Amino acid sequence: MSEILVHKHTRREFRNRMQSGELKACIIPVAAIEQHLEHMAMEHDWRSVNVIAEGVASRLAPQVVVAQGLMAGISEHHMKHIGTLSLTPATFMAVLGDLIDSMARAGFTNILVLNGHGGNIAPCNGVWDQFLRRFQINLQFLPYWDVLTVEDAELLQSRSIPGHAQEFETAFALAEFPENVRTADVSDQPDPEPAMATEENGRVLIDRTIERVADFLQGMIDGSNVIEIPAFFE
Repeated sequence: MSEILVHKHTRREFRNRMQSGELKACIIPVAAIEQHLEHMAMEHDWRSVNVIAEGVASRLAPQVVVAQGLMAGISEHHMKHIGTLSLTPATFMAVLGDLIDSMARAGFTNILVLNGHGGNIAPCNGVWDQFLRRFQINLQFLPYWDVLTVEDAELLQSRSIPGHAQEFETAFALAEFPENVRTADVSDQPDPEPAMATEENGRVLIDRTIERVADFLQGMIDGSNVIEIPAFFE
């Protein structure tokens, strides 16, 4: 299996893969480090988006690499709970823009910014047309849960995706990193949804998500999923 993480390459290894044409796309995961109620570790958004990103890259190997460079997100609305890390929208977008620029300068013309935190969505949507004009590549933004449907949500008692540290995210954690779930605290809080979560449902939803995000990215690679770059004003 080819290496899927950019930072695990030597410069020669990465250069050779790019120059050979083997690498066709890059995933840049973004998320957050923030409170996740009383029962889940604050790394959840970052950890979960990387599960999806790495699963997709492995599925599409050797065409795809993952560039991990931005753990914190836009989380001002969680700052009442100490320990949360938050960037201002301006800082977040500046760093994200620099990461995209780094991978575009490396030679990627297909870059997927895969998102794992709801607070990042509005700022990214608000500037994406500017990024497209700036980079002139097939640059797309996708919250990973957007590939799940109403029918998928029926697996959950709450029928709610993604929620915040509720049934869906708790099920995800139980399936992939159960050490991040403090089981004694799941029911010891006002929100009843976390206690509805099961490892089994988490695994099914993760597998479906990886499969569908992989299909999305494969479309970017083969040219069937290409975003329109807005024209400059005359």
